Amino acid sequence: MLNAANVLVRCLENAGVELIFGIPGGPLTPFYEALSESTKIRTILAKHEEGAAFMANGYARVSGKLGVCCVTSGPGGTNALTAIAASAADSVPVLIISAQVSTGAFGSGAAQDGSPLGIDIVQIFKPATKFSSMLVNASRIQDLVQRAIRIAQTGRPGPVHISLPADLAKQSSIFDSKKGSEYWIENKAVDLEAIRKGITLLMEAKHPCILAGSGALSSNAPQVLEKFAARIGIPVATTPKAKGVFPENHELSLGVLGLSGHAHADSYFNSAELDALLVIGSSLGETVRYNWRKGWSAPIIQVDIDPEEIGKNFPVAVGIVGAASLFLTHALRELEDCYSHAFLSERSSSRKIQLQEFKSSIPRHNLESFSTSDTDTKPLKPQQMVRLLQSCLPKDALFFVDIGNCMMWAGHIFEVSVAGSYFVNLGFGSMGHSVAAAIGAQLASKQRRVFVLAGDAAFVMNGMEAHTAVEYQLPVTWIIMNNSGHAMVHQGEKVLRGNIVSPSTFAHRIDFALLAQALGAAGHRAETEDGLRFAINSSIDENCPTIIDVWIDQDEVPAALAQRAEALKKAFTSGEKPSIPGLI
Repeated sequence: MLNAANVLVRCLENAGVELIFGIPGGPLTPFYEALSESTKIRTILAKHEEGAAFMANGYARVSGKLGVCCVTSGPGGTNALTAIAASAADSVPVLIISAQVSTGAFGSGAAQDGSPLGIDIVQIFKPATKFSSMLVNASRIQDLVQRAIRIAQTGRPGPVHISLPADLAKQSSIFDSKKGSEYWIENKAVDLEAIRKGITLLMEAKHPCILAGSGALSSNAPQVLEKFAARIGIPVATTPKAKGVFPENHELSLGVLGLSGHAHADSYFNSAELDALLVIGSSLGETVRYNWRKGWSAPIIQVDIDPEEIGKNFPVAVGIVGAASLFLTHALRELEDCYSHAFLSERSSSRKIQLQEFKSSIPRHNLESFSTSDTDTKPLKPQQMVRLLQSCLPKDALFFVDIGNCMMWAGHIFEVSVAGSYFVNLGFGSMGHSVAAAIGAQLASKQRRVFVLAGDAAFVMNGMEAHTAVEYQLPVTWIIMNNSGHAMVHQGEKVLRGNIVSPSTFAHRIDFALLAQALGAAGHRAETEDGLRFAINSSIDENCPTIIDVWIDQDEVPAALAQRAEALKKAFTSGEKPSIPGLI
């Protein structure tokens, strides 16, 4: 005999789930009992529900599979809400299973009541998920779970939520093995007429460009994107969130457009000569177009798996609904069918020469980011730190960057040459994401080492999860930019306002090397380039969880932050009344 919790586990096994991140609790016990009988699913004990949900996020990002986490009723669910919202904003498929008090206790003052008669957890999760529902009949558990998984992974990926009442979880149910694991199909429909129209615009243009967003990464399109761009010699920039989806050392790369981006991309996109723009998997949001500056006069061809994203922020000449990989595959085929090999080769060569001339006339990086050359500088300049990471990290490393000044420095300086190796949670901008997500990523990729760059303020939000890495012997390395507080807020206010209004700095700088020892991880303090190099090499050699505490210059302001503040000042002065940015 099976109960509903057993059927739930069977459904997860059939869907290929191998790991579940979570924290147990009384109402969740029936689910953990069922998991204890599974030989296919391993449970990972987190330190906080937000950490568990971020781990599921990191696992899904790296593995390309469904990430799963489980939490107990009431505060277990609300603790995970921010991480689930981050998965929604970044289109990451995560299933969260939240326990619920028994149905007979709904509305009676039961502890941690998250029912419709208490703190309604299903309603709380609805704005942050694609699907949020509670089991109301044990016999319907298989249909409910399969529906949730199908929704999470179909179309634009995203998180889903199932609430599991403790009494229903223990009621008898039936698992229908005939339904199998294939209960949804991939949509391979494509608008060939729209693709042909878009191809014509790109081929007739003299100065076309591609902007690749994170949708081009989630649909496994990077390799096809590189082939397509090279075939017609069209330059490619990425959004900040999609950094690395196109190799930044490629001759056609313009780097990042927008927040912490590059002059090559900014100059090319804002040139009056730009006459066709292909946008793949991006809604052209704030981090791409600083302060919602006006769009382009060039015709825009926008490709997105979600039709609601097309034309959301800027008008388009051609809208194409579909996955990036599907579009690019068909677009390549159309190129070969409509144009001769000789014509495409000649067009590609001439455009590449033209692009090289353009790039040679403009420095790619802000010179301020490379002004420090003294290796004995103490404390370290953040730009020194990121340049050293570039040279020391393994070429196949998975690099998670947190929210704050660290993403400004890394986004501008760190060069990504391997698609799917750079991760930043820019959709929702959740500090502390990388700290926990890296653990899920390391479990998803046992052959590649995971490194994290986080500010001290971000690390303290989920830093106890380093103990989770210790418990499961996961060789994650956390590299902390220790500048004693929330530097982006502190410096942003100082540059933009001229005075500080927020309590954004710590009176006592945290010793993370000492904290590492308390958690059972290796700990290093680095204040010079030599010290940081030694610490990174040691973490690689020792192959164990490591926290590297890097004391950096508190007054060094990222050029991108200073430039954005200056642009805002000018906009206010000129009467444009720009929207106040979420990241200043």
